[in-house]
Amino acid sequence: MSDRGYADRLAANREEKDDFFAEHPQSPIPPEHREGFDGLEYFPPDPDYRVEATVTVHDEPEPVEMETTASNPVRYLRVVTFSFEIDGEELELAGYRQEGDDGAIFVPFRDKTTGQQTYHQGRYMELEPDEELGDGDAVVVDFNLAYNPFCAYSETFACPLPPEENWLEIVVPAGERAPVFAESE
Repeated sequence: MSDRGYADRLAANREEKDDFFAEHPQSPIPPEHREGFDGLEYFPPDPDYRVEATVTVHDEPEPVEMETTASNPVRYLRVVTFSFEIDGEELELAGYRQEGDDGAIFVPFRDKTTGQQTYHQGRYMELEPDEELGDGDAVVVDFNLAYNPFCAYSETFACPLPPEENWLEIVVPAGERAPVFAESE
């Protein structure tokens, strides 16, 4: 897909999400903020942050306790590790699932924009592979799809916090920016 086609598809996805946040009864935006809501803030689409990653599958996934914004830890299994390169730097992110879940792979992370340009607790990505992943498989990790957890908009939500193994020591100016009306802690 061309960069233009990709940017158009990303813009359409962002518009659809804005509509959901503005109008849907299950929107995480508190009702008192919806009338003035005119869309989420995003970094411009950047193909440099849509990277190919090599998969390492963990045949016997280790449990990981993730703290949450509500202080009650939640348990995930570390099912894969994604290895990739950004700006010449070799990086890794772990991917998780809850026990018994065969759906999307949950990738919470922090980077050097966290607390500055992006939500102070980190952001999420989800990867939905078409088939079961194997060691050495190549997948696309697209930081342009990084999004804020619902707790960025309302403290009524409890959200897992990215574990330290998923704290990137680089700037990732891609995906959603910090909400302008986010509730502070």
